[in-house]
Amino acid sequence: MFELLLTLHIFSAFWLMSHLISSAFWKARADRSDNREQIANTARALVWSDLVFNGPGILGLLATGIWMGSMTGWDRFQEPWLAISFILTMLLAVLWLAVLMPQQRRMSRLAREILGGNPHVEAYKRASMVWSITGGIATLIPVIVLVLMVFKP
Repeated sequence: MFELLLTLHIFSAFWLMSHLISSAFWKARADRSDNREQIANTARALVWSDLVFNGPGILGLLATGIWMGSMTGWDRFQEPWLAISFILTMLLAVLWLAVLMPQQRRMSRLAREILGGNPHVEAYKRASMVWSITGGIATLIPVIVLVLMVFKP
């Protein structure tokens, strides 16, 4: 059972990381195009894809990690690399729920309004900047966790 959980844990990490990186790529590409329709479509797709990819990735990491922790003994969380990894993953979940998802919804709404002729370009750019900075941090967190999980310092 442990091997299955570990496999699901690793899969969840790849699932999450691939989406974090590809989201940033497609968002940057749309914004650079300066094509309002492409920006609106990408912003709308990011909201949907985050629910489908990031949510299960974060949930999969936390669920399998906690389950494996319960199987190997909770004292394992006394190991600094594991405790830090767990805390960082929880921080990632909070950033995603409290900042990234609301900003994505806001960007999607503003981009649709811009298409409709409402002049919210500056508001979109501000929301996009918050999303980009927070998203950069949210992408760095799993990289740090991956290093901690592999090298167990």
